[in-house]
Amino acid sequence: MYPVFLDIRGKLCVVVGGGRVARRKVEGLLAAGAAVRVISPEVGTHLAALAGEGMIEWVSRAYAEGDLDKAFLVFAATDDRRTQELIRRHAEAHRQFVNIADDPGRSDFHVPSLFRRGGLTIAVSTSGKSPAVAALIRKELEHGYGPEYAVLLEIMALVRQRLSVGGNTQDERKKIYKKILHGDILAWIQRGRMDKVRAHLEDILGAAMTPDLGNIGQEIE
Repeated sequence: MYPVFLDIRGKLCVVVGGGRVARRKVEGLLAAGAAVRVISPEVGTHLAALAGEGMIEWVSRAYAEGDLDKAFLVFAATDDRRTQELIRRHAEAHRQFVNIADDPGRSDFHVPSLFRRGGLTIAVSTSGKSPAVAALIRKELEHGYGPEYAVLLEIMALVRQRLSVGGNTQDERKKIYKKILHGDILAWIQRGRMDKVRAHLEDILGAAMTPDLGNIGQEIE
């Protein structure tokens, strides 16, 4: 398996099926900003509500050849094996990546168990062998990565932006990042001590290069 994060914002992703599995796929795709089309004669109340709100496109009929046209990703989430196989063959013929629910051996990719902290995404995969184990590990990791990591990521993005227009070499920038990621910085963020974070940045970068943090960390303060 080759782990990769895909930017699917605005890209068409087709989910065939309208049950609980399809719902999970749709929710994950919407969270990533995809344009979602659901194909199924019937869907659950949640998917129906999303369609009513214009969040997804719902094609209310059985799957048919041509339904995968222009799809970036394909998800086969029906309870009919013949339909699942048909979707797989059509996707393969058009060189589209397809995920077959409950059939990792015939899927081109697997959807990991994940959680987000702002721009930080931590994903766990068992290569389709046990989603339950992946979920267990994800829950354990969630306790160790709180909202302070989302704040830290925002800060480091601003610092990186400042340094990218400076005259520092790559090696020099790495040393600066290492100094900034001091063992106490997460504790300061957790306690809402953004004043200490700002002072820390000024000590390393100098007042002129220290970015304006604005309201970053305010939700913790």
